[in-house]
Amino acid sequence: MTQSIPPGSRRRLPGFAELRNNDVVKKQGDGQRTRPTAEQAVGGSALSSSALDEQSGTRNKVARSILDHGPSTAAELARRLGLTQAAVRRHLDALAAEGVVEAREKRVYGSRGRGRPAKVFALTDGGRDAFDQAYDELAADALRWIARSAGGGELGEAAIAEFARARLADQAEKYRDLLERVPPEERTRALAEALSADGYAATARGAPGSAGEQLCQHHCPVVHTAEQFPQLCEAETEVFSRLLGTHVQRLATIAHGDGVCTTFIPRTRPRSAAGAEGEPDSGAPGPDGTARSAAPAGRLEAADRAGPADRSEPAPSVKDAGRNPA
Repeated sequence: MTQSIPPGSRRRLPGFAELRNNDVVKKQGDGQRTRPTAEQAVGGSALSSSALDEQSGTRNKVARSILDHGPSTAAELARRLGLTQAAVRRHLDALAAEGVVEAREKRVYGSRGRGRPAKVFALTDGGRDAFDQAYDELAADALRWIARSAGGGELGEAAIAEFARARLADQAEKYRDLLERVPPEERTRALAEALSADGYAATARGAPGSAGEQLCQHHCPVVHTAEQFPQLCEAETEVFSRLLGTHVQRLATIAHGDGVCTTFIPRTRPRSAAGAEGEPDSGAPGPDGTARSAAPAGRLEAADRAGPADRSEPAPSVKDAGRNPA
């Protein structure tokens, strides 16, 4: 026989109290029903900036503890940091989503007991990179050792330059394969795209006065080492010249304190106009055998003063160009 339930009453399972936090609408006072706040509705995701800063600080402590003590379980981290395991697991989930840590099975020495092996969390390579590194110092020490081993002085400088050229050889061959697939007038743009793929954030644009193009590198991965060893910049300029088949002029470098590494590339003429494919507009011999002006950067600088260009990139300067000859 089915028991009737009075209207408006709620039926409960015998022997069980009502589960907590399973109502979207909360009860307050004498039965008045109110909707939860935004923070309650999304589990507290709408946090204040101070709360977010606190979470970020705790998350960094979790990562630092793993760095200091090696792969750790959530229980070990909780004990070290004075947190609950639930809180530690939330931070670990966030760090794993960012690629800072990864979960592994804990290595067991000797016989393994019953049950699933404990899970430990270790830093990834990207997570380690977030902490202090000494790669720049290591590179500078290696170059100083090369110079000393070559005898120092001019011999040492030449040895560093040779190393810089050898370092770029494989990279240059990769770029050459890419540039050979496009017509000459598009090679500066293609080189900029190839450099961007390698982390240089490069762009190509027409130079003021239409005398040529500017190859601009907004980032330099070796800037701190290049500040001490300009041979790295000089070797790169030589590579650009060989790849593009024309003399190029380095106008500015980040290592020298400029905002952007800027290289001037003179515009080339077709074979019918200049007598040889890839011959630059300036610097080539004139009809009377005398040399044309080989300093387009001077015109570039004057044009830039007459009409301001995009100031996110440094104005071309003959002085800056003279620092790193091609």
